Amino acid sequence: MLRKDFKIEICTNSAESVRAAIEAGADRIELCAGMPEGGTTPSFGEIALVRELLPRGMHVIIRPRGGDFLYSEEECDVMIRDIDMAKKLGVDGVVLGCLTAEGDVDVDKMRRLMAAAGDMSVTFHRAFDMCREPLRALKTIEELGCERILTSGQKGTAEEGICLLKELVACAREVIIMPGCGVNAGNIEKIAKETGACEFHLSAREGVESAMIYRNPAVSMGGTVRIAEYGRDVTRAEKVREAIRALEEVR
Repeated sequence: MLRKDFKIEICTNSAESVRAAIEAGADRIELCAGMPEGGTTPSFGEIALVRELLPRGMHVIIRPRGGDFLYSEEECDVMIRDIDMAKKLGVDGVVLGCLTAEGDVDVDKMRRLMAAAGDMSVTFHRAFDMCREPLRALKTIEELGCERILTSGQKGTAEEGICLLKELVACAREVIIMPGCGVNAGNIEKIAKETGACEFHLSAREGVESAMIYRNPAVSMGGTVRIAEYGRDVTRAEKVREAIRALEEVR
């Protein structure tokens, strides 16, 4: 594939990760907080700083909490306010999704969020992977006017979801299907060849040890949910470059 024929979106969790994505030549970034929860809305300060670093190609996840995608009216209002904040800060696109209790796309709430987004690009995120009827959901999302769908093909990773991803790419008429979750330099060529997709979402992260010298092993900031207190994940430019080189090998 020629470089102009595909796009790489990097899921980033900090300004440091954004700098690495820019250095490596990523086409777009998705800025998230709360990565262990699958991504939540980043702070005003983080969005503002990244906007200064990145003149274009900046998308922000709009997700008020982890867990399911069945949102209350108050949570929908929070999302609308967060979209408004992102718009005022000059963000290019938002990444979001709402479902009904039955596992369908929540059309009413999505219309409200789409109206708030206005001219910004809208990606329907991996709430899609929790839909009960993916092809029906695809049609609904196209009718709503979303630009793309981020999906692992309703499996644990995009590589495992190749079968559905291929079908979605073939069926999509008005929306881009963007494989994501577990995409890396080692499998991106296979995913591209077998699905026909031309946009790909990956984090290209690696763990970084904390510089803290004193550490209290008796305390977890997550309470009963144990997470790594003295480490964090950061996007590495070389991992992004490796994925780009792998796609350029696709024939």
